[in-house]
Amino acid sequence: MGLFDKLAGWLGLKKKEVHVLCLGLDNSGKTTIINKLKPSNAQTQDIVPTIGFSIEKFKTSSLSFTVFDMSGQGRYRNLWEHYYKEGQAIIFVIDSSDKLRMVVAKEELDTLLNHPDIKHRRLPILFFANKMDLRDAISSVKVSQLLSLENIKDKPWHICASDALKGEGLQDGVDWLQDQITQSDPSNEDMRDK
Repeated sequence: MGLFDKLAGWLGLKKKEVHVLCLGLDNSGKTTIINKLKPSNAQTQDIVPTIGFSIEKFKTSSLSFTVFDMSGQGRYRNLWEHYYKEGQAIIFVIDSSDKLRMVVAKEELDTLLNHPDIKHRRLPILFFANKMDLRDAISSVKVSQLLSLENIKDKPWHICASDALKGEGLQDGVDWLQDQITQSDPSNEDMRDK
């Protein structure tokens, strides 16, 4: 680290870097959400399904986010676990209008929460109940109930209703996530040591 980097860090000018995993089933809106969080001049006009994963970056007032946008297609979900150790927070996106696959989303969430690289870490999890603009969408409260989020006792979590196409609800979620990350130890300490 150079002298300028050290000085910027001491003066609070350098933004803390965090690695965030963006997970959820395919077609839930993960890539659209991440795209909307980037500055308008860096946003992509045409969103296509993610194959494998992509890495995106955006900044808030105090953090620099590196987001691993992981494909939610069934054949790629087994890749998620290879990135768990690096993650300092999780964004889990749910298509609120896809009631049929809510059970699959819950199964994937349960698998995630019980993985050895996640289970004993106090990672903040932000849930976006996305696609609230669609007629068939269920409320974020109902999504929370269907996913049994109230059973998550060992990790801070928050759910936001969102419409990624319009950007609605996204800033509230990112603000919450930023607060959680700046309050906690960046290593998301292993709770077995407590």
